[in-house]
Order: sequence, then C-alpha cells, then structure tokens
Amino acid sequence: MNSNIWLLSFADSVAIATTLILAALGALFTERAGVLNLGIEGMLLTSAITSFLVADSTGSVWAGMLLGIVLGAVLAGIHALLTVVLRANQIVSGLALVIFGTGLANFLGKPAEGKTIKTTIEPLSFGPLSDIPGIGPVVFGQDPVTYAALLIAVVASWFLFRTRAGLEVRATGDDPATVDSQGLSVATIRIRYTLLGGALVGFGGAFHMLAQSAAWHLEATTNGVGWIALSLVVFAGWRPIRLIFGAILFGFTLQLPFTLQAEQITFIPSALMPMLPYLATLIALIALSRPSSRNILGAPKALGIPFVRDER
Repeated sequence: MNSNIWLLSFADSVAIATTLILAALGALFTERAGVLNLGIEGMLLTSAITSFLVADSTGSVWAGMLLGIVLGAVLAGIHALLTVVLRANQIVSGLALVIFGTGLANFLGKPAEGKTIKTTIEPLSFGPLSDIPGIGPVVFGQDPVTYAALLIAVVASWFLFRTRAGLEVRATGDDPATVDSQGLSVATIRIRYTLLGGALVGFGGAFHMLAQSAAWHLEATTNGVGWIALSLVVFAGWRPIRLIFGAILFGFTLQLPFTLQAEQITFIPSALMPMLPYLATLIALIALSRPSSRNILGAPKALGIPFVRDER
C-alpha cells in the first residue's frame, strides 16, 4: 500500500469537501429557519455555469465567484417568494427549482460544453510547511476558499448557538408562533436566511466549477453533490461543526474509487463505492419524510411547514 497515494487522496477529499461544506451550510441555515429547499442541485449547476462564463470572459475567478454567489441568492429569493410569501408547497417549489436550474444551466452552458477554463483557483503556497510528511498536503496544501469554508462553518456554529440572532433563527425553525408572539417577523427571518443559504450554495457551486472541474459538462459538473449536501445536513444533526467532519467523510467516499484504482485494488466492485454517498442521501431523504425520524435526528420542528399567523 502506497502511503503517499492515500495522503494525496485525503488531501483531495478535503478539497472536494469544500463544495459540500458550503452547500450544506446554505441548506443548514435555510432549514434552521424552517424552510426546506430541495433545489440545491439546480442552484449549484446554475451558479457553476455562471461563474464559468464570467471567469472565462473577464479572466478573473473572483468576478466569477461573486456572480455565482449573487445568482445563488437570487434563486433562493425565488424559492423564498414562493414558499414564505405565497406559502407554496416547499417540496414542490424545491424540485421545480432543480428542474429550472438544470434547464437554465443547460441553456447557458450549451456553447461552453466541453470547454476548459483558462484560469482557476490554485492552492496557497506555505513553502516548506506544504512538504511536511503526512500533514503537509492536507493542512497546508489547500486553496483559500477551502480555508474560508472551514472558518465560515466555525463562525456559523458560534452564531447559531452563542448569539441572540442565532437563537431567533433556531426558534423560527422550531416554534415560529413563539417568535411571532415576541414581536419578530417570522417571514422576514425566513426570507433573510433563505437568501443567506442561497448565497452559500452559490459560493459552493462557483468554487466547484473554478477549482474542481477542468471543463464544463452539465451531467458531470456537480454530479449530484447538491443532493449529498442535503443528506449531510441530516447526518450532521443540523450542527455546523459536525458538518465539517461529515463533508470530509463524504468527500473521501467520492474520492475512494480513484484511490483504489491507483492502488490496483480490484476485489471491491468499482461500481459499488460511488453509490454509497447517494445511498446515504436516499436514506436521509426518507428519514426527513417521517415525522418520528425527524424528532430522533433533531430536525427543526417546523421544517417545511408554512407559518400562518391566524393559526397560532
């Protein structure tokens, strides 16, 4: 067994986990406020192609990143309008967002299909620290967005569990009637954090395109990462710090088939390992559909339920 191959694989897993962390944090903030958004995959795709086109035309990955974030927030705003203001079914709205986002990404990306981007996000250089055996490539071989994603997750945990605003978000997801009785606007809080969640998802989609994908391909760019991010929130118990470790584990699972191939390990069926993250996603979505499972997992009690003031 080649230890260098496994270390490099783990380092790549951390990079892959960055997209998952950002997208899952977006879903987490949205769900903590009581809004279920199943449209993450469509939002990731649309943000990815937008960031690709902008970065390719301007030569600036940061301009592409910014537009990807903005578009993620815009799509989340559509979901918030439908579900919070108009009280449409949140599952239907989310699935419609997947269809719309996929179609829009296909339309925008048709001329760029198979085209590679000229400039990408590169890892930071820490000099000799990056060459430390074992921890060097993993800890000191990442790009700035990866470090930013980890920091955002830590700050998100502090915000949700150590600040009054974070308490208001959690209360909105658990008991919106009590929040309303305190003179706070449930709709405003839900819209605000749905938009924040959309911006984080857009951030993840832009990063995935500009740092992880060599070229634009609709079918292979996100490859179901949005669905995995939704399940990751469930497995993390709606807690940002747990989400970091879960994202790295999922990232390692996604990277594992390539590592096994490099090690020439063939006794494990090659088609089995890529299935595991999606099997976990299916289990998580089934669990979310059962009220009893939601309570065990620690889901926000009012998740997916529109708040109507007269029904308090």
